Amino acid sequence: MALSRRSYTKVDKEDPEDIIHRRAQFLINKVLEKADSRRKPSCLRLRISKLKVKIGRRLMRLRKRIMSGVSAARLGIHGHFMSQLKTWKRLFARGRQSQTLITLPPLIN
Repeated sequence: MALSRRSYTKVDKEDPEDIIHRRAQFLINKVLEKADSRRKPSCLRLRISKLKVKIGRRLMRLRKRIMSGVSAARLGIHGHFMSQLKTWKRLFARGRQSQTLITLPPLIN
């Protein structure tokens, strides 16, 4: 048995450039086979993808409209609230001034 093992010659190491080249050829062939195996996209798939794009655009427009409406409503509410707040401030400020101006007569016992 020992003689038969010695009869095999050790294979020389391959050149690193050859290894890289062989790997690249393998990957190229793999990609080409994948491209050949692909079918032509069906008409139905094209229609569905176009429909998805159309729906997406409509949803985007709807979202923008809603957001602009919400922001407009916020501004309106904010403006109304601020005007009410100013009114209340004026009312309470006048109340304080009128209390300080009015002097009560002293109580006689």
